[in-house]
Amino acid sequence: MKLAVVMDPIESINPKKDSTFAMLLAAQKRGHEVSYIRSDGLFTAGGQPAALCQTIQVVDQAHDYFSLEPVESRALNTFDCIAMRKDPPFDMEYIMDTYILELAEKQGVLVFNKPQALRDANEKFFTEFFTEFTPANRISRNPDLLRQAVHDLDEVIIKPMDGMGGQSIFKTSKQDKNLNVILETVTKNGSQTTIVQKFIPEISAGDKRILLINGKPVPYALARIPSDQDFRGNLAKGGTGQGVDLNPRDYAICEAVGPVLNSMGIVFAGIDVIGDYLTEINVTSPTCIRELDALYHLDIAGDLMDSLEAQL
Repeated sequence: MKLAVVMDPIESINPKKDSTFAMLLAAQKRGHEVSYIRSDGLFTAGGQPAALCQTIQVVDQAHDYFSLEPVESRALNTFDCIAMRKDPPFDMEYIMDTYILELAEKQGVLVFNKPQALRDANEKFFTEFFTEFTPANRISRNPDLLRQAVHDLDEVIIKPMDGMGGQSIFKTSKQDKNLNVILETVTKNGSQTTIVQKFIPEISAGDKRILLINGKPVPYALARIPSDQDFRGNLAKGGTGQGVDLNPRDYAICEAVGPVLNSMGIVFAGIDVIGDYLTEINVTSPTCIRELDALYHLDIAGDLMDSLEAQL
């Protein structure tokens, strides 16, 4: 297989924790030709999608973990498969990248996740299609509507719709004298859509990340447990990871969400579950492969490669 991976600068990742790095290792182990593309290297010429690419070799170690061949310009239809693994923010530049990848898809390249699905499945909003599993919430850019939701729900989480890693997330309540400034900040004075979500106390037991391949869950989750200095469980914000088996509620959520993701062409996804509640559906660059592999002696990226090979 000729595989290209669109990702953020590889020199900035933590190879011990990076799921895209796990995919690179798995592809290389299987003898596939692997190319590295930075998103600013994607372009079109005369309607033909192309990119500045570099053949990459990776080593599973903390330092000197990659080497790159010289840059070459290459048509995207010369690849069998392209992985879109750029991190949010999900902005207009990200959308432009999906348009380029969609041109490659129309020329027969297997792109995962499917470009249209990346645009359709906003990671915060997509849970609205599964409200039987979600906490009470309100989504709007109108600060008055959001303020009323806070008064109705009392203790809440307020977060933007396009972030990741716990960025710009606030925990507040109707008694908080900072509520107005929080709403002004997150909505950018009424210009940015924001979600107010009922706070789930079970976050103390962890925010579970469940990974799905073609809509089927890995049978273990990584519960990201907040530190005693923060309410957020994100590993990037000091949370610690603990492996847990999926419980019946987790499987029920996966049985509802998984087939929908699969039908949309979302090959690899990560859903977030706190207590009994689905809080996010991550489709851009979900993580936790390496942590779950280490805890349970799995090969999740290898399973993903097997799936891609089968599709091709």
